[in-house]
Amino acid sequence: MMQQIYPTTPHQYSYELNKDFHFSAAHYVPHEDAGVCQRIHGHTYFCNVTIAGDSLDDSGFLINFKDVKKLIHDRFDHTILNDDNRFHDEVSDRFPTTEVVAREIYLVIQEHLNSLKNKPTCIQVFLRETPTSYVVYRPRREMNEIE
Repeated sequence: MMQQIYPTTPHQYSYELNKDFHFSAAHYVPHEDAGVCQRIHGHTYFCNVTIAGDSLDDSGFLINFKDVKKLIHDRFDHTILNDDNRFHDEVSDRFPTTEVVAREIYLVIQEHLNSLKNKPTCIQVFLRETPTSYVVYRPRREMNEIE
């Protein structure tokens, strides 16, 4: 994994955890404005997830690093993103663009975090699609209340 300086988001939490990982996946963007990206192609995505909270769990973790990676890597690695039920070819804000994939990574992680007793929250997802292109997704405060 390459060393990367990520944009930060201010918060009032006592703990901040950052997990880097990568996954390889193919996708296509089913819209005429996507140009050549309408054709299926692949990327090695580099991702950083920022999780924050005030309380640790019974093992002394905010969340175990391996759990963060498992939630995303096991789901999306070596897949065609368009085949995942989180993405749809009919609705533009559900096409697997880098922006939408970053948002869906947040949703997968936050849904898991909501089940934990110590209630950490995902405050940022950084998703690099190519060496020169990335997206930062920061949920609005009320989005952290996902059931």
